[in-house]
Amino acid sequence: MEKLLEKYTDKYLKMKNNFMKKNIIILNFLILFTSLNAKDIIKKDKSEFLTLDLIERVEPPNWWVGMKTRDLQLLVYGDSISYLQPKIENRNIKLKSIEKVDNENYIFLNISVLKNAKPGVVEIKFYSGDNLIDKYDFALKSRESNAENIQGFNTSDVMYLITPDRFSNGDPSNDDVEYMRERPDREDDFGLHGCDINGVIDNLDYIKEMGFTTVWLNPVLENNMEKASYHGYSTTDYYKIDPRFGTNELFKELGLKAKEMNVKLVMDMIPNHCGSFHWFFIDPPMKNWFNNQSEFKQTTHRRHTVQDIYASEIDKKEHADGWFVETMPDLNQKNPIVSKYLIQNAIWWTEYAGLAGIRVDTYPYSDKDFMTDWTYALMNEYPNFNIVGEEWADTPTVISYWQRGKVNHDGYVSYLPTLMDFPLQIAFNKSLTDGFRYNMGFSKPYRSLASDYLYPDPNNLLVFPDNHDMARFFTQVNKDLDLFKMGIVFYSTIRGIPQFYYGTEIFMHTDEDRPGHHGLVRSEFPGGWSDHDKNAFTGKNLSNEELEIQKFFKKLLNWRKNNKIIHEGKLIQFAPIDEIYSFFRILDEKMVWVIFNRNGFTKNLNTERFAELISEKEYAYDLLNDKRISISDDITVEKKSALILEIE
Repeated sequence: MEKLLEKYTDKYLKMKNNFMKKNIIILNFLILFTSLNAKDIIKKDKSEFLTLDLIERVEPPNWWVGMKTRDLQLLVYGDSISYLQPKIENRNIKLKSIEKVDNENYIFLNISVLKNAKPGVVEIKFYSGDNLIDKYDFALKSRESNAENIQGFNTSDVMYLITPDRFSNGDPSNDDVEYMRERPDREDDFGLHGCDINGVIDNLDYIKEMGFTTVWLNPVLENNMEKASYHGYSTTDYYKIDPRFGTNELFKELGLKAKEMNVKLVMDMIPNHCGSFHWFFIDPPMKNWFNNQSEFKQTTHRRHTVQDIYASEIDKKEHADGWFVETMPDLNQKNPIVSKYLIQNAIWWTEYAGLAGIRVDTYPYSDKDFMTDWTYALMNEYPNFNIVGEEWADTPTVISYWQRGKVNHDGYVSYLPTLMDFPLQIAFNKSLTDGFRYNMGFSKPYRSLASDYLYPDPNNLLVFPDNHDMARFFTQVNKDLDLFKMGIVFYSTIRGIPQFYYGTEIFMHTDEDRPGHHGLVRSEFPGGWSDHDKNAFTGKNLSNEELEIQKFFKKLLNWRKNNKIIHEGKLIQFAPIDEIYSFFRILDEKMVWVIFNRNGFTKNLNTERFAELISEKEYAYDLLNDKRISISDDITVEKKSALILEIE
């Protein structure tokens, strides 16, 4: 008893100036102890011993039985928690070791969930000597049926990207949460507008009806920053949904309801950095928890250094260890405790919410060896899962380095299945608007696709006309509706997994003088608020053109949804001539022929050039124009248009 008093008296004296409020409970504890007879206390049953509420966090907060990942590292946080001795006496979990770190407010418990463990509550008790000071009920839960075989997004899917704060305000009561640092302001392009997870749940029927089969949400974890917190990329709690979006339980409900409707859920994760108001940035566990922990050093963004055989060590370090921005400190993933924390977190959310995939932000900014471990752990736990990484590069040589199965020049091994195909996006979008000189126009996407041999699996690439970080597609094609429709056809029929940004289905766009303005790119979806005149969910007050495009999307995507030729078919492309570009998708004996005419005038396409594929075919069904046409003679392709021909 004297030792306990000595420890906490010492701690109180040392910490009272900095942590007065928190140590009031320690002081009260000491007063209680000193007012009692020590002999009487010792005689009390230990189960009746008065506990002190010291534990503030345990992460992960629970786990599941039957997982491949059974060796866990629990982060325990609380005032001076490292002065206590944790104990686990349970047949389901073994406490293997204890790690104390620089900060006495942390202790890490290395535990193992035993192979034949049963669901239930495991008490983790914290002692000082023989005296119980605090405890935590760690839950071992049952898994959802067949959870390990969850099917990730794939080529049969079309992904709908949503910025949650700007889509639909399903619950106005959570627009302003008192303890959050930023107040809502719909007049501010970079402010909080108030949409939430309930808004997504309420409109799952619209999403499905349009033909989308997968929903990717920009980050939904707590983002308690002072400004621009709406975008979600400055996480302040890795185990908590932002209360302005909803709760953990509501996010899980979204996953369940989406699954019931055959819609998959993809979560946006940021292992590279967190927000500067994250609780463990304010009170870091270790002196090397972050890169350049004591001072801001911005990354150079020289991502090529990761692969460059001539790169200097300083260039590599300045890229990988630099902060993304001043409010986003860079996590030191070379620290094995940090690495373990992030890996467990990704698995926890996948299991908890029944995710079908993860999108990884700023993929090449993280430590690349860590990303190997991170992706391996997830794919090992969920063999049919999918993860897509963001590498914003314009060449397949850079992108392909990261894909699973790539034999790299430096021996680097990746387990990342999917990457965002920025090279094709850049090539195709520019091809619609640049000139008609040599090496311009459709020759750009043709050459980009001709480099597919660099990818171990080119079909497993995410293709997209735009996203939340760039000018909207309609803006990129100079608000030309014909070119816009050509692009939608291309991304819906080319190899890969198509992704469209919310509002593309009604050609939302930004001003010409601010095309990439993030606050405007992420504008409110019509009908997301009760005060909107337009409602894209119902069609109310949409223009004829908006209704036409919405109908166009619905027809095209629902056709794609049930068309294995597009999901699995072989791609054969023909080099563009006179700005006519076409490719075939072939599966077994069936073919789909997609043709594009970039010219400002109608062209007659001579079919003799395509005889190797269609010499014995006479007719095709023109999907977009709903008519049967002959392909034995020239095919008329209207100006700035696309054809989708199902060969009979």
